[in-house]
Amino acid sequence: MRRLFSIFSAVWFSTQLFATEKQPNFIVVLGEGAGWTSSSVQMDDRNPASKGTGIRTPNLERLAAAGMRFSNGYAASPRCTPSRAALFTGKSPAQLHMTFVNEGKRDSSGEANGRVITPSALTELPLPETTVGEFLQRAGYATAHFGKWHVGRVSPSQHGFEESDGATGNGGPDNVAAPNPKQALAMTAKGIDFMERQVKAGKPFYLQLSHYPNQAEKNGPQRRPEPTDDETLIVDHTLGQLLDAVERLGLKANTYIVYTTDHGTPGRNPPLTGGKGTVWEGGLRVPFVVAGPGVKPNQCSHVRVSATDLFPTFADLAGVRELLPASIEGGSFAGVLKNGGVGAVKRPREAFVVHFPHYDKDAQGPASAIYLGDLKLIHAYETGELKLFDVTKDPGERHDLSAQMPDKAKELSQRLAQYLAAMNAQLPKPNPSYDPAKPVEMKRGGGGKRKASP
Repeated sequence: MRRLFSIFSAVWFSTQLFATEKQPNFIVVLGEGAGWTSSSVQMDDRNPASKGTGIRTPNLERLAAAGMRFSNGYAASPRCTPSRAALFTGKSPAQLHMTFVNEGKRDSSGEANGRVITPSALTELPLPETTVGEFLQRAGYATAHFGKWHVGRVSPSQHGFEESDGATGNGGPDNVAAPNPKQALAMTAKGIDFMERQVKAGKPFYLQLSHYPNQAEKNGPQRRPEPTDDETLIVDHTLGQLLDAVERLGLKANTYIVYTTDHGTPGRNPPLTGGKGTVWEGGLRVPFVVAGPGVKPNQCSHVRVSATDLFPTFADLAGVRELLPASIEGGSFAGVLKNGGVGAVKRPREAFVVHFPHYDKDAQGPASAIYLGDLKLIHAYETGELKLFDVTKDPGERHDLSAQMPDKAKELSQRLAQYLAAMNAQLPKPNPSYDPAKPVEMKRGGGGKRKASP
C-alpha cells in the first residue's frame, strides 16, 4: 500500500510540476528592407564597420544589450515574399517554389531579351504547409500576426494566426502608398493589447509584428542614402514601446524577443556588396538579435543563423513534443542561445542555400549562393560563372577565390546542384530568342531598368 502511495505521489507531483511549468512566449519583430548596417548596433564585435553611421536606434541597442546579436544572421532570400514564407514554414523558398514577389505584369522570360528564361514563382503560401503559428497553436499557444503579410491573399487566420490585420501587402490595411508611421504605431498597439489579454488569460503566446516599407520612396530615387529615413526611426520607436510593455506586464523573464529583417536595403549596404534583389552579402546578411530566458546579456555569436531556423528553434524552446513537419530545412539554435553563442545549428543539411533564379532591380541577374563554413559560392545563371569568397575574412566579397581554390569551388558547385535537385527547385533555362546585339531597355520586376547584357 505504501509503495502504491509513493508511486501515486511521485506521478502526481511530476504531473503538477509539468502543469505549472510556464511555456515561454515568443515575439518576432520583422523589419522591412533594412540591412546589416541599417542600425546603430554593431552586429559583429570584431568589425567596427558592422554598424550604421548617421543613425541611432536606441531601442535596438537596448534589445542587443539584453541578449545576443548574430554577426552571421541571414534572410532566406533577397526579396520580401520568399523570406517571409521561409520564416513561417522553416522551409527554403527553393523548396516552396516561392522565390519571387508579385510585382506588376512581366513576360514569360522575366524580361524581354534576357539571356535566360526565368521560372514562374508561387506567390500564395500553400494551405497544406504548416506554419509556426499553426504548430504552436496546437501546443496551446495564442497566436497573432499584425502588419505586412505579403505571402498571398489567403487570410492569416487560415494559416494558424487567430488575430491579424488580414492578408495585407505593402500598402497595409488601408492600401495606401505610405502606410507608416500610422501602421507601425497601430500594429504595435494591437500587439501590446494582444499580450495584455494573454497575460490575463494565463496563456503562452506567439506574436509577430511585420513592418511595412516606406512606399513613398518608390516614387523617388532608386538608390537611397544611408538609412536615416522615417521607416527605420519609427520601427525603433515602436520597438521601444513593445519592450516597455513586456517589462510592464512582467513578461521579460519568460519571453523571447527576436528582431531581424526580410532582406537588405535597395542599392548600397556598405561595407557589404550589393543589396535587395541580389545574393551578394548586402542583399542577404541582416540584423539578427535575440533576447530571452537563458540568453546572457550583450553577447555576440558568430554562428550562422537564418529566419528559416526560427520555427524549429521556437518549437525546441517551447518543449513541444509534436514532431516537426516533414522537410523542414531550418534547425534549432536554442543550444547556441543558452551556451554563450557557441555551438552548432541542428539542420538536416550542413550547407545553407539561397536560391534566387530571377531578374530584379539589380544587374546581377538570376543566381544562387551556397554557404559552407567560412566559404560562399555564387552561381550566376546567365553565364554559368562561379565566384568563391571567404565571407569571414572578406564580408565585402572583394576577393574571388575561385581561381585559387578550384577544387573547393567545384565541390560547392556540386553541393549546390545536388541540393537544388533534391528540392526540385525551379531553374532558369537558356533563352533561344536571346539576341546579344540587341541593347534593349528592359523593364524590371520592381519598375527599375537596365540594359541587356552584351
